[in-house]
Amino acid sequence: MFNAVCNPFLVPGDGTFDLNACSTQPPAQAPDEKQCKQMVEECVKSLDDLQQILYAHDKFSVLLIFQAMDAAGKDSTIRAVLRGVNPAGFQVFNFKRPSERELDHDFLWRTAQRLPERGRIGVFNRSYYEEVLVVQVHPQFLTHQKLPEIPDDLESLWTHRYQSILDHEKHLARNGTFILKFFLNVSKEEQKKRFLSRLDEPGKNWKFSAGDVVERQHWDAYMQAYQKTLNATSRPWAPWYSIPADNKHFMRAMVAQIIVENLKNMGMHYPSISPEEKSKFDKMRTLLQDEA
Repeated sequence: MFNAVCNPFLVPGDGTFDLNACSTQPPAQAPDEKQCKQMVEECVKSLDDLQQILYAHDKFSVLLIFQAMDAAGKDSTIRAVLRGVNPAGFQVFNFKRPSERELDHDFLWRTAQRLPERGRIGVFNRSYYEEVLVVQVHPQFLTHQKLPEIPDDLESLWTHRYQSILDHEKHLARNGTFILKFFLNVSKEEQKKRFLSRLDEPGKNWKFSAGDVVERQHWDAYMQAYQKTLNATSRPWAPWYSIPADNKHFMRAMVAQIIVENLKNMGMHYPSISPEEKSKFDKMRTLLQDEA
């Protein structure tokens, strides 16, 4: 199976991750805006090359999962990092409130239908992690999920869902899917600024939702749910990276760099050609050169 590349933002799998100790700002001596943009440009070129090798190698797939509070920059980060990749080489899916059909299945079903094929990069903008994040903050949503039973002790339910996620991700890793998960860690103060910008700038009005402001009232509960979830589900074959998100340029540069470093570490290569096939190439070359 895969092993995550070490990085200052890697969430360890030993349960010691403390979200309160994580700054939402870039660290001291971080690259400036110009340098961050240059990093993204270079990573985009590398990612395009790596995706072509991923496709030709045809044994692995990559799944990128983005989770964050509203206005953290998921959409813009996905656009910035993947804009140079062949559109045929990746897929992006957004997961919002489950439909009635999706609620007729287990909570992993709807995302399982959207997993990337071998040779492709899949992107989940939100994911099955909503079922241990939003639903943990709003357990009343469970009443609509048609579960056989809802235990009185909801902690046992979250524990069972964490285990289901771990089993699911380990199964995918065994079968060639490398999962990289990004928590874009924006501060409550920065989120407020971005919401006000959406209200004040006509070109951003469409992004604003009154429900987003309502969810701010549950900020502490969300932070607790994120800390529990990242601690419970970060593993070498499906790691979480907690990225400071108050500075979008730095955030995008870090996400791009982490993706490229991990793909380079996967040991992919273009398929080798056998001597017999090379011999056929020589014959085909001669036929082409001898054409009138």
